[in-house]
Amino acid sequence: MKKISIEERAILLAHYIIETKDTVRSTAKKFGISKSTVHKDVSDRLLKINPVLAKEVREILDENKAERHLRGGMATKLKYLKEKNDKNFSLKNSS
Repeated sequence: MKKISIEERAILLAHYIIETKDTVRSTAKKFGISKSTVHKDVSDRLLKINPVLAKEVREILDENKAERHLRGGMATKLKYLKEKNDKNFSLKNSS
């Protein structure tokens, strides 16, 4: 990420989250910054810069937080399905 002001970064992150509905974690990964920086930018700093934009982002972050347990459960389910499939595949190929 090129050097831009903190205010510009907060606005850029906000627009990205609104457009993609991405999580703080994936936004941080995309922009190469920490989760705490993203969170501080869109929660605290943005509120002072652009309260309307901050409200839109807050709604998405709240939605993501509400869905977090579902994503975690799905990830666990997929992990164990993959392990089961890998095990079955290796058993078939070893015979």
